[in-house]
Amino acid sequence: MEPSKDQLDRRWTVNLSILLTDLPLLERPAAAAAAGFTAAELWWPFGADHVPDEKEVDALRRAFTDAGVRLTGLNFLDGLTEGEKGVLSLPEQSRRFRENIPVAAELAGSLGCGALNALYGNRLAGAAPEAQDELALENLSLAAQAAAGIGAVLLVEALNKVEAPDYALLSADAAVSVVDRVNAATGLGNARFLCDLYHLARNGERLSGEDGVIRRFGDRIGHVQIADTPGRGAPGSGELDLPALLAELDAVGYGGNVGLEYKSPAASAFDWLPRASRANG
Repeated sequence: MEPSKDQLDRRWTVNLSILLTDLPLLERPAAAAAAGFTAAELWWPFGADHVPDEKEVDALRRAFTDAGVRLTGLNFLDGLTEGEKGVLSLPEQSRRFRENIPVAAELAGSLGCGALNALYGNRLAGAAPEAQDELALENLSLAAQAAAGIGAVLLVEALNKVEAPDYALLSADAAVSVVDRVNAATGLGNARFLCDLYHLARNGERLSGEDGVIRRFGDRIGHVQIADTPGRGAPGSGELDLPALLAELDAVGYGGNVGLEYKSPAASAFDWLPRASRANG
């Protein structure tokens, strides 16, 4: 279903790692601004095999400031390959994750970004899940401390088992359990649930109603991302009743950003959303 006019009045933010990808990364903030958006988010934007130097970070920062686009969300280091889905629970790659925590926090803080997302990583064959979870808690605690240092929240999300079958967190309950453990370990209270409606729907989770994810975990939600199912297209292209779900998020008091994290050709990516509704806040 297409959102009604009332549903369009919210804080949209464009994920520039999945949208406008026909352009080089440094040109995407300006393209988002040209399309009428004032906020954007990113997956880890640098190479995963090194710590980015000052020149790389400054170039990306300037792309946002020159375009007048605010960075609202940024992933910590999320893997060498698309299938890796995070490295913070992987013993052999933990060091790289930790080395890049300050880079992500500094860039986010300099651009007023209030949310840092940490992908958990896949289960490893032959490795004890308990050992991976212990390492993950250590690294998430470090990430939460870095996020707190810039006044940001740390996000933890579930992915879907169709596209990420080896990922460790394949349900809202699993992700929220990690959120609660991080908050208990750090005492900071800034770990939050990233409620990605696409991933949860692909997992067959009940999203709405008294026993749905939104009502059960509304007090833990720190960010929302949307795409229609099953094709991860723009709102209105599939089966998900996004207007009803957005209304339910309103009902539980969520007033934060809604990330547009779907796949669509640039020429028609935002046709569903009137230009007058695209500015954030």
